[in-house]
Amino acid sequence: MPALALDPPDPSSATPPFEQLRAQLASRVAAGELPPGERLPTVRALAAELGLAAGTVARVYRELEADGVVVTRGRSGTFVASTAAAGDADPAAAEYAAAARRAGLSLAEATRAVERAWDPGSSR
Repeated sequence: MPALALDPPDPSSATPPFEQLRAQLASRVAAGELPPGERLPTVRALAAELGLAAGTVARVYRELEADGVVVTRGRSGTFVASTAAAGDADPAAAEYAAAARRAGLSLAEATRAVERAWDPGSSR
């Protein structure tokens, strides 16, 4: 199986390596760079490739599966889901954008609000 050519996590980033990998995989699926049915590397193979603990990659796969981005088929492996969950967010995103505009928020202010809601424990 060819490597995914993912960027390794940036150790100097304030974003944890787990979240860097999760976001990278989710965005690649949403962009169509990883098509439905594409088999992902095993947890151990991806962990070794990126220099991460296997538990970190396993957590990424579990959370992506909970979000409907990937599916795990037992010993067959983990695959990109046939319907990406990212498209399901489009109506909610449009509704939020309209509400933010009505409230007079700039794009940057609206984005910061989403970032604060996404990670309430952050200091943003």
